Amino acid sequence: MNRDYPLEKVRNFGIIAHIDAGKTTVSERILFYTGSQHKIGEVHEGETTTDWMEQERERGITITSAAITCFWSRTSEKDKKDVSKKTRFNIIDTPGHIDFTAEVQRSMRVLDGAIVVFDGVSGVEPQSETNWRYADDASVPRICFINKLDRIGASFERSYASILDRLSPKAIRMQIPIGEESLHEGSIDLLTMKGYNFVGNMGEEVVEIPVPESLLEEAKKYRSELIERIVEQDDAAMNAYLEGKEPSLEELKAILHKAVVANQIFPVYCGSALHNKGVQLVLDAVVDYLPSPKELKPVTGINPKTGGPVERHAADDEPFCALAFKLQTDPFVGALTFFRVYSGTLSAGSYVYNSTTGSKERVGRIVRLQADKREEVAQVFTGEIAAAVGLKDTKTSHTLCDEANPIILEQIKFPEPVVSLRIEPKTKADQEKMGVALRKLSDEDPTFRVSGDEETGETIISGMGELHLEILVDRMKREFSVIADVGKPQVAYRETILGAADAEGKYIKQTGGRGQYGHVKIKLKKLEPLEEGAKISKNITREDHFEFINNIKGGVVPQEYIPAVEKGVREAMARGFLAGFPMVDVSVDLYDGSYHDVDSSEIAFKIAASMAFQDAAGKAKAVILEPIMRVEVIVPDKFMGDITGNLSGKRGQIEGTEERGMNKAVHAKVPLSEMFGYTTTLRSMTEGRGNMTMEFDHYGVVPNNIATDIIASRK
Repeated sequence: MNRDYPLEKVRNFGIIAHIDAGKTTVSERILFYTGSQHKIGEVHEGETTTDWMEQERERGITITSAAITCFWSRTSEKDKKDVSKKTRFNIIDTPGHIDFTAEVQRSMRVLDGAIVVFDGVSGVEPQSETNWRYADDASVPRICFINKLDRIGASFERSYASILDRLSPKAIRMQIPIGEESLHEGSIDLLTMKGYNFVGNMGEEVVEIPVPESLLEEAKKYRSELIERIVEQDDAAMNAYLEGKEPSLEELKAILHKAVVANQIFPVYCGSALHNKGVQLVLDAVVDYLPSPKELKPVTGINPKTGGPVERHAADDEPFCALAFKLQTDPFVGALTFFRVYSGTLSAGSYVYNSTTGSKERVGRIVRLQADKREEVAQVFTGEIAAAVGLKDTKTSHTLCDEANPIILEQIKFPEPVVSLRIEPKTKADQEKMGVALRKLSDEDPTFRVSGDEETGETIISGMGELHLEILVDRMKREFSVIADVGKPQVAYRETILGAADAEGKYIKQTGGRGQYGHVKIKLKKLEPLEEGAKISKNITREDHFEFINNIKGGVVPQEYIPAVEKGVREAMARGFLAGFPMVDVSVDLYDGSYHDVDSSEIAFKIAASMAFQDAAGKAKAVILEPIMRVEVIVPDKFMGDITGNLSGKRGQIEGTEERGMNKAVHAKVPLSEMFGYTTTLRSMTEGRGNMTMEFDHYGVVPNNIATDIIASRK
C-alpha cells in the first residue's frame, strides 16, 4: 500500500495558548474552512469538536489534547479544484490551563510546528510564556496569531510589543489589522501589500481589497522592516538588497520559510477567530512557512544493544520508529495509544517492538482521529500521528520500533505534582473499581500520581492543581462509575538539607546462628547543579534530585554490597527526616566502612546506610520545602490596593504590576499552601470581576514558625 499524501505535503502542528485566548475557537474555524465539518461549534454553546469530553463542554476549557486530521488548499481559488495542491494537516489542540500543562509538553515533543494564539487585549500572559518555553526546549518553529482584535481594549501593537518584550525579539509583523475593536474588519498582508476582507456568513470568502489610504504609510514602513529582517537571513539576498534590488516574492518566501524552520523568525498574524477574520491566511502561512517532516533534522536515539547513538531519517523505507506520547481510555475500543511515526511504516495486525520495555506487542487496529470520531486505516507512514488499539504494556514516552533495528528515543520529562488529596471509596463495591480507575487514569496522565499512606492505609492522589484533581475525581465518577469521598487538598512538601555532615551507621545483630553485620561511613551535602559540559565520573550515580558517590577504596565494603547501601539511602530519603516528606537535592558520598566474611549481607548494609543517613540529616540542617507559585491577578484599578495587601498577607512577594487593557495585572510569588480557595476569595473581593492564573515556579524553604506547625501536625 502506498501513502496517499507525499511527505512534503504534510504539516504536523499544534495550537497553543494561555487559557481563554481563543485556541479552541481557532481549531473549530480550521475544521470548518478545511471542510472537515459543516457547522462551526462554539465553546460558549458547548458544541465544539476538539473539546469533546463532557467536563470540557461544561467548563468551556480544553483538558486533553485532541488530535485532528484535515486537508487544506490555499486560499487562491484555482488550487481548490486541484487535489494535488492540498496539504494534509495533523493538528493537536492543546489545553491552556496550567493544571494540564503536561498535555502541552507531550504534544510539543511530537509536533513539527505550532500556531501560538494570543488575546488581542491581554497580549502575552503567564501560560503563553510557559508554553513558549516548552516550544523553545523542543525547538518547534512557531507562527503567532493575535486573536480577538474586535474586543473592547484590543490593541495589535501593544500585544505585538509584549511578544517582542516577553517572548522573543525574533517575532516580526506579517500583517497589520484594518481597524480594531468594533471597527476591525480585516488585515493587510505586508509582503504582498494587499488588503483582505472576510465575507459570507462564516467569513468563508476571502476578498482582496486595496490597502486603505489611511494605513498606506504605516504599511510601507512596516513592510520595509519585514523585508530587511528577511534578507538578513541570506547573504546573496542581502547584498542584492543593499544594491537596491528587492528579491522577488517567491525568493522572499523561500528565505522566510528557511528562517522560520530554523527558529530565526516568528511571523505574526492578526484577526478575530470568533468573527471569522484572518484564520484562512494563517493556514496559508502554515503551508508556506512551517516545515514538513522531511525538512527536520533526523531523530536521534540510543541503540539498546550497543548503547551508541543512532539516527532515523524521515522516510518510509527506513526502519520503523515511533514515540508513544499519550494514552487515552476510550469507552468503545478500550485503550488508545497515540504515537508519532518518525520513520518507516506500520501495518495494522503486525507486531511491534517496544524497545523501552524490551517486549513485543501486536497492533490490533490503527485509527486516525477526528477528535472523538475515528477512521480506521490499514497502514500509517512516516510523519503521521495516529492511535493504536490493543497495546497493553506501552506507556507514555515508550519507543516503538523495528526489532531488527532497535532504537530508544529520549523520554518526555514531566513536572512533579504539587497538590495531594486523600481519597476513599464510598462503598465496598467502589473499592475494587477505584483501584482500576486510578491505575488507568495515572497511565493516561504522567503528572497524576497514586500512592498509599503506609501509616493510615489511605490512598493519596497527587496532581498539578485543585482543578486537575477535581476533573480526575469527576472522570472516575462518569467514566468508571466510582463514587469517592475526597479530603482537603494537601501541599506536596519536600525536605532537603542546607549544610553538610559526616555520619556512620553500624548494624550488628547476633542470634543463635549466622548474625548480621553492616558498617558504612558517609558524607552528606546539598546537591549542587552540574556546570554546563561537566562530565560525570563512573563512580557517581546522578539524577535530578539525588547523587550517590562510591568512593570505597581497597574493598573495605565489597562491591556486591554497594547497591544495597544506595538502596538504604534512597529508602531513608523517601521517608524524610523532619516530617516524613521525601528528601530532595542531596549528595551522598560513601567513603569508608567494614564488613564481616560470614555475617555481612545486603540487608545489613541497607539498614546501616539508612541509619547513617538519618544521623547525618540530623546534623546537616534539614529544612522543609514548599511549592512557591507564580501568580498573576487581573483586576480593575480600584481593587489594586486590596489585592496587593491580601497577597502580601499570604506571605506573597509582589514582583510588579502592569496595565492590561482596561485592567491592572499584579505579578506575585506566593506559597501554594496559602492559595487554596483563592479564586472564591478573589471573586468576593472584586465583585466577581477579578481573574487569576497560577503556575508552579520553584520550591522554597518554609519559615521556622510554619515548619514547626507542619511537623507537629504530622506527628
